[in-house]
Amino acid sequence: MIKSYLKTAGRSLLRNKLFSFINVIGLAISMSVGLLLIAFLLDLRSYDRFNKNGDRIYRITNVASFKGERDGKFGTTSIKTGKLIRQKVTGVDEVAILRSDFEQDAQVGDNILPVKGFWAESSIFRIFSLPMLEGNPETALKDPYSIVLTETAAKKLFGNQAALGKSIQFDSLDYQVTGVMQDVPFFSHIHFEALVSLSTAQQLNLKDQNFEKWTSMWSNYVYVLLPENADKKVVQKQLDAIAREENQADENTNIQLELLPLYNIVVGENLSRSMGPGGPHVPPVALWILGGLALVVLLSACFNYTNLSIARGMRRFKEVGLRKAIGAGKNQVRQQFLAEAVMISLAALFLSFFLFLFLRPQLINLAPEMQRLVKLDLNPVTIITFIIFSITIGVIAGFMPAIFFSKISAISAFRNATGPAMQSVKAFRHITLRQGLAVVQYTLTLIFITTTAIGYVQYKNILAFDLGFNTDNILNINMQGNKPDALMKELGEMPEVTALSRSIIITAVGNAWGGNMKYRNSQDSALVLTNQVDENYLKVHEYKLIAGGNFQTRPANFKSAHEVIVNQQVLKRFNIGGGDPARAIGEEITFSNFGVSGLRMTIVGVMKDFHYGKVDNVIGPVALMPWTPEDRTILNVKLKSSDMLATRAKIESTWKKIDRVHPLDAKFYQEEIEEAYSEFSAMIKIIGFLSFLAISIASLGLFGMVVFTTETRLKEIGIRKVLGANEGSLMFLLSRNFLVLLSISAVIALPVTYLFFEKFILRNFPYHTPVQIVELFIGLIAVLVIAFVMIGSQTLRAARTNPVEVLKSE
Repeated sequence: MIKSYLKTAGRSLLRNKLFSFINVIGLAISMSVGLLLIAFLLDLRSYDRFNKNGDRIYRITNVASFKGERDGKFGTTSIKTGKLIRQKVTGVDEVAILRSDFEQDAQVGDNILPVKGFWAESSIFRIFSLPMLEGNPETALKDPYSIVLTETAAKKLFGNQAALGKSIQFDSLDYQVTGVMQDVPFFSHIHFEALVSLSTAQQLNLKDQNFEKWTSMWSNYVYVLLPENADKKVVQKQLDAIAREENQADENTNIQLELLPLYNIVVGENLSRSMGPGGPHVPPVALWILGGLALVVLLSACFNYTNLSIARGMRRFKEVGLRKAIGAGKNQVRQQFLAEAVMISLAALFLSFFLFLFLRPQLINLAPEMQRLVKLDLNPVTIITFIIFSITIGVIAGFMPAIFFSKISAISAFRNATGPAMQSVKAFRHITLRQGLAVVQYTLTLIFITTTAIGYVQYKNILAFDLGFNTDNILNINMQGNKPDALMKELGEMPEVTALSRSIIITAVGNAWGGNMKYRNSQDSALVLTNQVDENYLKVHEYKLIAGGNFQTRPANFKSAHEVIVNQQVLKRFNIGGGDPARAIGEEITFSNFGVSGLRMTIVGVMKDFHYGKVDNVIGPVALMPWTPEDRTILNVKLKSSDMLATRAKIESTWKKIDRVHPLDAKFYQEEIEEAYSEFSAMIKIIGFLSFLAISIASLGLFGMVVFTTETRLKEIGIRKVLGANEGSLMFLLSRNFLVLLSISAVIALPVTYLFFEKFILRNFPYHTPVQIVELFIGLIAVLVIAFVMIGSQTLRAARTNPVEVLKSE
């Protein structure tokens, strides 16, 4: 019976070569997207699965609220949290504390190489499956100034020599290599070259009173290993008790502790500082969006199959009737048509696999984050999933034709009656099922194209948005711990360099730093975002001062700083000077952050509001404070050159004189801004690619339907030509129904897309530009042009057919 199904299905496919070709190509194009999504999801599911006890590992996260108007969820917590859990929480097998600020230059003999890693405890090896190649994992991170290297890091520092027991110098201090471990797997949310004993960090920070403070939660990660079948609610209650007790000591901060499963770190809620351990993060909403878009493309191909099967249905009535006359039941007929659909789907899988191999590197190279996130490698599980996916698509595509063909009676088939044929099945009152599917398909295609057009225009507008300061031809150089004076002297002698300034962060790209500000003796405080800059910064970036002037002094350290320049929002927030910038000059504010408290500063300047954060952030209170020699440094270099690449190469050569260890880390400000919105750019590229696929698949389907319609109406066309109809009227007659369906799709798609952007997407961008009419109709115009080409070419051919050739058999 199965052999009969396959043989009949093969004959049917060969007999209808054009429609089979359209179905196979359409399904192959859409299935390639499905294969990419499957490989992507399987990669995401692979994260941290190498850990033997992965389902029992949790990270402690903080839900913090601050009196200074800031709150949020953080992937970090304090060192004190880890110690309190170890002391007070029962039902926890292991606790490990990691600190993420180890990034230093290692000196081995005459070689100096940068090394990145974490401060950690030996318990990390009891929680995570990180095999040690040399050394004892139980004691490797016990003593101060102990370091464990990965296999790659050991080779980088010592070559082929044994690393165990050797010494490495960091900041003139000797560290002993107490272990060499296997490299961390790619699919781990934590990546590092070295682990240094946490006791070392404690020794180096003995004088820092905030090091183990309850609220010092910005650089530490705490992991716990729970027993099998542990009751998380019991553990959570104990965490709540710890939080209640500790929060009583700080009236300005309230922190709640939560358990985050290991497998939900990469695919889960987007937490602030969640990427601290160097791993990626994918919010679930992104997966839903990608999955939804891929599903739409797949459904479009399935609609093609259903539509073309409906169109060819009249030709197969007698075949079905004959089968039923010799005893075939409904199930046998359904199985026959499902077998045909599955065969087409498997043929499409063969083609889509090669498309997958071609598209895989394009997807991985779409954005830098993608390269760090997935590999999309093939393995037996992936290949088996592909086959199951193909069979499923075949069943979905063939389901509706199979159901309806199985209902045809033998008598109706031999009379050539339509019976319950799919041609007459109504989706709505005046629209057949076939027409309804075509409307849905083109509606989705139009939404895709219009979304791409609007998204691209909005993205370009964001990149060109007036930030309130100038970013043109400014090269930002990360000094990577080096003092800036020597490099500034060298750059100052270059004719291409017109100005230089210093800052601690780059604004308008998502970076943020700040603290609480008070006005006079008021108890009212607010979060104010800050940047520490030198006296040249305002001029280099062309900030607009509306009152007062620039900094007059350069303090030796931040605690001795007493001048501040604020934006208009600060005056508005604290009602300084009654809103008059000139009256605000000379007023005193008090500033506090985690490094200093109660610092009294005088307002020396008021600047026009500007975008400190991304354009999806509302402009808030911002203050510029003096840069000091103890601060980290971003060097802002203003350039004027006809050959920026040559100038950058010249700067790189100068950098090598200053630092032979670290490569130049420099980007133009505009590059920084583009990277800040790289996720948005990647999403537009993906939607644009899917739009291209959707319109290609829809066009194939339209072509097939036009071919079928013209073939079935050749005799009608011949009679009309004999009666005097011209080619123009015949083209209108044949294309009218298709154009009506496209018009219905446009009426649905354009308002839906407009409302989607205005009510949901663009609401997150308070400074966006309104959606323009041209952006809405560009997709419709593209679809109409393609439709006219498809319809016009076939209807013109049919209209030019000689009536004698068509009617001579009548």
